[in-house]
Amino acid sequence: MQDSLGRDRARRLIKAITIPTALALSVALVSGCGSKDSDPAGSAAKSCVDTSASTIKVGSLHSLTGTMAISEVTVANSTKLAVDQINAAGGVLGKKIELVLEDGASDPKTFAEKAEKLISSDCVAAVFGGWTSSSRKAMKPKFENLNSLLYYPVQYEGLEDSKNIFYTGATTNQQIIPALDYLKQKGITSLYLVGSDYVFPQTANREIKAYAKANGIEIKGEDLAPLGSTDFSTIVNKVRNSKAGAVFNTLNGDSNVAFFREYANAGLKAADMPVVSVSIAEEEVAGIGVQNIVGQLTAWNYYQTVDTPVNKKFVADYKAAFGAEKPTSDPMEAAYASVYLWKNTVEKAKSFAVADIQAAADGVSFEAPEGTVTIDGSNHHITKTARIGEIRADGLIYTVWDSGKAVVPDPYLKSYEWAAGLK
Repeated sequence: MQDSLGRDRARRLIKAITIPTALALSVALVSGCGSKDSDPAGSAAKSCVDTSASTIKVGSLHSLTGTMAISEVTVANSTKLAVDQINAAGGVLGKKIELVLEDGASDPKTFAEKAEKLISSDCVAAVFGGWTSSSRKAMKPKFENLNSLLYYPVQYEGLEDSKNIFYTGATTNQQIIPALDYLKQKGITSLYLVGSDYVFPQTANREIKAYAKANGIEIKGEDLAPLGSTDFSTIVNKVRNSKAGAVFNTLNGDSNVAFFREYANAGLKAADMPVVSVSIAEEEVAGIGVQNIVGQLTAWNYYQTVDTPVNKKFVADYKAAFGAEKPTSDPMEAAYASVYLWKNTVEKAKSFAVADIQAAADGVSFEAPEGTVTIDGSNHHITKTARIGEIRADGLIYTVWDSGKAVVPDPYLKSYEWAAGLK
C-alpha cells in the first residue's frame, strides 16, 4: 500500500513540476551525432561532440520516476534554470546550450545506459546528473571509457576521484564529519545508525564508526534497509529501545517519509532523541510532513534560508520559473552551480574538449547561492561551506552552525589519522 502511495506521489510530483519543464525542453529531446579511473586507456575514445553548430549539447540525467523522483525532479529543474539563464546571457563561447533530458528512473543500470546514449548517440559535451552513489558508480566506467564529463551534484561518501567526474556536492569532510563534530560538541556520546542498503550509507557508516571509535562515541546499533523500503516499525522500535543519544540517518528517497512518520508515531521527538539526516532537504520535508520532522537536524552546505543577495535572487528566479510554492535545496543548488562551473571552465579553456577542460579546471570559481565555490583540480571536488540546520514549523531549514569559511575537499580523508584504514 505504501509502495503504491509512493508511486502515486512521484507521479503527482512529476506532473506538477516536470511537465512544464519537459515541454520547454521538448525541442532538445532529439538524437544527434556528428576511485581512480577504471580504464585510463579510455581517454583515447573519439568524441562525436559537434562544435561547428550555433548550439552545444549537454545532458541532464536524473530520476524523474521511481523512489528517487521525490528528490531528483527538482535537481533536473535547477539544471534547466542555469541553462536558461546562461542562454539568455549569450550562451557559452557564443553558442546556446541545447539540453537533452533523460530519466534515470531510480535504477543504476538505466543511468548507465542513458549515460552511454547521451555520450555516444546524442553527442553531448557534458552530462549533469546522478544522485545515489550506486547510480554514479554505474555511470563512472561509461564516462571514463568514452572519455566524457559527468558533473555529479550530490553529497557522497568520498574515497573516490575521477578525471572524468566533477563532484559538486559535499564529500565526507564537508558534511558527515562536521555533523559528527557538532553532535560531539553538544555532548552526544552514543549513536544509532539508520540508512538505505547501498554504497553511500554502507561506506558512510564505516566512516562514522571509525570516527566514533576515535572520539569515544558508542554505536548502539545499525540498520540498513533496502532502497525504497516503507516499513520501519521494527527498526524504529530498536532505535527507541537503544536509548541512543542521537540517530545518524543516511536513508534516501521515499524511505525517509516512512521512517519519520513511524518515528513520530512511536512518540520519538527531536528533544529526546534527535535525528541528523544527510539526504533530507526542503523538498523532502514537504513529502514527510513537517509535523513529523520539526526540530530535527540536517547536515548540508546550502539551505533556502541562506541570507545573501546571491541566494535571494536564486530563490526568486527558481520560484518564478517553477512555482512560488517550490522550495530550493542543497542538491539542486549544487546542480545549478555545476552548470556555471562547467561554463566558466569552458570559457577559461576556450574549448569544449574534455582534455582542455580538465587542464583548465583548477581554481575555477563561481559565486554560488551557498557562497563562493572553487574547483580543486587535483581531485575534481569543490570547496564548500559546511552547515548544520534545524527543520522548523514553516517547513524550511535554518542554519544553527556553519564552518565560517569554505572547507577544502579531502575525499580520501588524508588529514584524519582515524581514517587511515578506510578504503
